[in-house]
Amino acid sequence: MNTLPPCPQCGSEFTYEDGVQYVCPECAHEWAGSAAAESTEQARTVRDAHGNELHDGDSVTVIKDLKVKGSSLVVKVGTKVKNIRLVEGDHDIDCRIDGIGSMGLKSEFVKKA
Repeated sequence: MNTLPPCPQCGSEFTYEDGVQYVCPECAHEWAGSAAAESTEQARTVRDAHGNELHDGDSVTVIKDLKVKGSSLVVKVGTKVKNIRLVEGDHDIDCRIDGIGSMGLKSEFVKKA
């Protein structure tokens, strides 16, 4: 008796668990289980330089001059960034900065506005 959900991509009933993910052997599709996805979201919290918790859509202020890699531009101290989006990876925040464009920031260099 297979109590695992069928593959959402091809509908195969031969799925199996691989750690916290489900895998379909027929189409090689991988997806997070509902319980695994909820626990990952709850466990991941992003905090600014002062320990305040950040959420999608927050506004933050840069607390240190940051050089933009591959360019001569600099994000100055006090630059306000609106409507941030939290992401996984090395840089916690995706945002758009006026005059520079889209970029990733580390949460340790910002404070909640």
